[in-house]
Amino acid sequence: MGILNLTPDSFSDGGKFNKKNTGISHARNLFKSGADIIDVGGESTRPGSKPISKKEEWDRIKETLKDVNKKIPLSLDTRKSEIMNKGIQLGVKLINDVSGLSYDSKTVGVLKKNKTPFVIQHSQGTPEKMQKNPKYKNELLDIYDFFERKIKFLISMGIKHNNIMIDPGIGFGKNLKHNMNLIRSVSIFHTLGFPILLGLSRKRFIRDLSGKNDSKERLGGTVASSMYAIMQGVQVLRIHDVNELRQSIKVFKELIKN
Repeated sequence: MGILNLTPDSFSDGGKFNKKNTGISHARNLFKSGADIIDVGGESTRPGSKPISKKEEWDRIKETLKDVNKKIPLSLDTRKSEIMNKGIQLGVKLINDVSGLSYDSKTVGVLKKNKTPFVIQHSQGTPEKMQKNPKYKNELLDIYDFFERKIKFLISMGIKHNNIMIDPGIGFGKNLKHNMNLIRSVSIFHTLGFPILLGLSRKRFIRDLSGKNDSKERLGGTVASSMYAIMQGVQVLRIHDVNELRQSIKVFKELIKN
């Protein structure tokens, strides 16, 4: 999954692709580089970010969605039911809600009505405050329980099992220890019986481990953690540097062949 942030303030590439047509050409480049689907977002949910209005979010993404959707499969990164619905009408194939469908109570209804696949992501707290001293009894078991409860609720609401994907939400209300334990033991989530998406690309844990604070220079850590995730059977990686990851995967898979 290639990342296309049409925001002025995303943590790693804010302001880079939100000018006219730059988003469209970047989406094409990501697809050409080997992304299977492009995740388009118009609202930053990085730590410390503040929410924006539905109108502002839609204005940032609508032209790119209209243009790109005809040729490239798109995922929509949003927490708002109205934005989801508009995106789905334009042909969006997947909804990626970082709030785990808890930000807007109407999201479940929109997804059920349209039979649209979606990602449930775990996050603790809101983006504004989620990194202020996050706490768990046991991050692995707490997040596993969260998914179990959420999935039970969604299926009771009539959502189809094969429309659900899960994401433990690396960096969303987690400190370095939480993130490392989640990545290290991510295979536990396979027992829930759903595909796993993991967003590791350029995340803060790479800076914490390497001691270098430049969010654009975290390719090495992104590749290392992504290869580890593949070894744990993670099915979907959400990535900024698609070409480099594709290349890494090809070489890695060749090396581990029997």
